[in-house]
Amino acid sequence: MSALIQPATLLLIILIGYLFKRFGILGAKDYHVVQVIEFDIVLPGAIIYSFATNPHQISLLLLSAFSLCAAAIPPLLVFLATRHRPVSDRAFLMLNSSGFNVGCFGFPMLQAFLGPAALVPAAMFDIGNNIMVAAGTNVLMQNLLHIAPGKTLAEQNAGDAPTLPRVKATDRDARRLQRRALIAHIIKGFVISPAFDTYILMVVLMLFNFHFPTWIAQVSQPFSAANAFCAMVMVGMLTDLPASKRDLKFVGEVMAWRMPCAIVFALAAWFLLPFDPLVREAAVMCCLAPTAIFATMFTDKVLGNAKLAGFILCLTAVVGTVMMSVAHLIIHM
Repeated sequence: MSALIQPATLLLIILIGYLFKRFGILGAKDYHVVQVIEFDIVLPGAIIYSFATNPHQISLLLLSAFSLCAAAIPPLLVFLATRHRPVSDRAFLMLNSSGFNVGCFGFPMLQAFLGPAALVPAAMFDIGNNIMVAAGTNVLMQNLLHIAPGKTLAEQNAGDAPTLPRVKATDRDARRLQRRALIAHIIKGFVISPAFDTYILMVVLMLFNFHFPTWIAQVSQPFSAANAFCAMVMVGMLTDLPASKRDLKFVGEVMAWRMPCAIVFALAAWFLLPFDPLVREAAVMCCLAPTAIFATMFTDKVLGNAKLAGFILCLTAVVGTVMMSVAHLIIHM
């Protein structure tokens, strides 16, 4: 029972954020402020704290490779399966059907079920996952669907076509400039993500066997402590109940993609990864974590409305709590 207190508290914080917005204590657009605080300040600080307080073994980078595949495969499958759908539908499903909320939701759950030792493999799992959720999925979606960054689909007059039109250069020099622009766009998509940059820096320091001084852990500790609270309040502020049958259909489609993929990857983590039971169970539970919180931010930037994405995050948090609890019970039977 005590293991469920942490996830129940996270859901309560989401409810508080929702009620504060619902009753006008917080404005409808105030979540933008919390987004900046969470993604640009708090989450990078929490990542630094994790590496500064726990020894991370290089062999666990296999977990990072595994999670990178687990986060990258679903959006590619969604892209192939929805090739006759409008581009707005495809973008929404690709962004919300993949990725795992490890840092904000998985860490508290793992600590409650398995203790502090599980945070090390979870952090290593989150490195590969973060490559996709913090930038990769959005970059992949934009390039596959030909969506220009910086404008919503409405501003780009997307319409009902499966992809936006891509203007192809006719001469060699123009094609070379077009390729350079594409590469620059892909690189920029990763570089402008503070969480991704922080993870890369931490991995480089780990490879050089860098030992963090005590003061770094002390400075970053408040950021780590604020991570779950800021993230869940932001989700609550973003959340609205589905307003139509179309919204409910989208929710059902996202869940129809996420749940089978989560179970498949969880089984692969348990039976295929060459680690001890604690590490494998940590990976299993990460695979069952809810939608990545970055999905709400990218959905907002591409579609101009993250309310349904916020609801999906809440729903997958409830479902993820149940699935993690059941997985823990089955493993320890």
